[in-house]
Amino acid sequence: GVVRAFSVVAMVALPGLWLLGMLVYADSEMTKTRFCLSCHEMHPYGTSLEVDAEGSLAASHSRTIRVDPAWACSTCHTNPGFRGYVDAKLRGLHDVRVHYFAKAPDELELVAPYRNAVCLKCHGKAKNFLEGYGHQYPETLIDDLKAEEMSCLDCHGPGHILED
Repeated sequence: GVVRAFSVVAMVALPGLWLLGMLVYADSEMTKTRFCLSCHEMHPYGTSLEVDAEGSLAASHSRTIRVDPAWACSTCHTNPGFRGYVDAKLRGLHDVRVHYFAKAPDELELVAPYRNAVCLKCHGKAKNFLEGYGHQYPETLIDDLKAEEMSCLDCHGPGHILED
């Protein structure tokens, strides 16, 4: 009775808890910028977090710590919500597969247009966004941004300035 129940717990529950812990650990590591930049094809994007170039959206957020550099890739490339989280993980796994088992393209492209929802998850309720930088003119601008009818990158892009 008791010994058998303990044996089942020891053989099933403990490995299950260990596996869950390892998955949580792997998830947290794969969300860090250093993981993304460990692939050589991503190195220029990491460098773009530090460039001193006017108009570099990535650098302006990273260098001023608006976005924690340790989490910059996932912060700015994960759509809001659980669905965005899952999508980012699946895209990341795809990229890892391509890196190790295929040839990465010479020029990287986003698989889908960059969504304003990513910008608006931080800026959407910020007073300086709502009242400053010309965001109130025309009156429909914020609605157009929320509806993805206009891109934040139209005025504030490109996201990365890659050095030659």
